[in-house]
Amino acid sequence: MDTADTIEAPEAIWRAALAEGRFLLQRDGATGEAIFPPRLDFDGAGALEWFEASGKGTVHAVTVVSQRPPAEPYNVVLVDLEEGPRMMSAVEGIAAGDVRIGMAVTARIAEGEDGPKLVFQPA
Repeated sequence: MDTADTIEAPEAIWRAALAEGRFLLQRDGATGEAIFPPRLDFDGAGALEWFEASGKGTVHAVTVVSQRPPAEPYNVVLVDLEEGPRMMSAVEGIAAGDVRIGMAVTARIAEGEDGPKLVFQPA
């Protein structure tokens, strides 16, 4: 296995879990800190372990992207997960312009062009 394969392994594990309908995060075994995006334990400070995320979060920032009609606008959000990490995604199920900073959201797995993806919906 070459270095490129090794570096991609944590993301491959995360994506495989999404394909199974599971939202996983990593946790530092030494500090208990939740980590996203997934990564290898390069410094050896503590073994990284996978755990099931709650799926709960709060919108930290939102941008609405307008498109040429008839395409609908869409949103890009930063979500602060209940476990601590912040991730980029989208809020679906409401109009793009109705997403607000501070909005409580819940994760769900949706089918994307390249396979399963994690999106959020209003809680």
